[in-house]
Amino acid sequence: MMLDTALCLERFAWHAGRHADLSVQSLALASDPAYVSVRNRFSATLVETVTCSEEGAFITSWGYRLGTADDVESAAARLAFLLAALPA
Repeated sequence: MMLDTALCLERFAWHAGRHADLSVQSLALASDPAYVSVRNRFSATLVETVTCSEEGAFITSWGYRLGTADDVESAAARLAFLLAALPA
């Protein structure tokens, strides 16, 4: 069975959006590759683009592996930490 990376990114965006200081800027599911762009609400420079590999790994634009689709909440929390955001 093939992993639905679009659904994984939607779930990641939802969990990231639960963090008080994070804002989901865009969710581009039709692009190649699909991605979600998240930023710290209080900084114009603390922004990250996250994709989901076919194996279910969430990867930042600079190649950092945040976690997997098995634990989306923890992967989003790791991004929040990297973007200096408060916990959900």
